[in-house]
Amino acid sequence: MLAGLYMDVHVPSAITEGLRRRDINVLTSQQDGTRRADDELLLTRATALNRLLFTQDDGFLKLSPQWLSAGKSFAGIAFAPQQGSSIGRLIDDLEILLLCAKEDELRDRVTYLPLK
Repeated sequence: MLAGLYMDVHVPSAITEGLRRRDINVLTSQQDGTRRADDELLLTRATALNRLLFTQDDGFLKLSPQWLSAGKSFAGIAFAPQQGSSIGRLIDDLEILLLCAKEDELRDRVTYLPLK
C-alpha cells in the first residue's frame, strides 16, 4: 500500500487541504524541503517515500517514459492539466486512487485526471 500522496510544489493548497479533511495522508514539496527541486529529484523523493506524486506539471509526462526506458521504477504519478478540472473533482479522484487502487496498479504509470 502506498504511504500517501506527494504534492508537487505548484498544486493548489485547496486540494491538499481538502484531502487532509478526508484523512488522506499528504506531504507537500514545501513541507519536505524540496520546493526548489527539479522534476527528477521530486520523482525520486516521492518514490523513496512510496508516495503517489500528484502534479499539474507536464514535464513529468516526458520524464516518466525516460525513467522507464532507463529501467528506473517510480511509485506512480497522478497528472491533471492546470485547466479543465474542478478542485472538488481532483480531490474526489485522488481519494479514489489512494483508497481503491493497488500499489502495483499505480507503480510505473501515469494516471490522468479527471478519472472518466
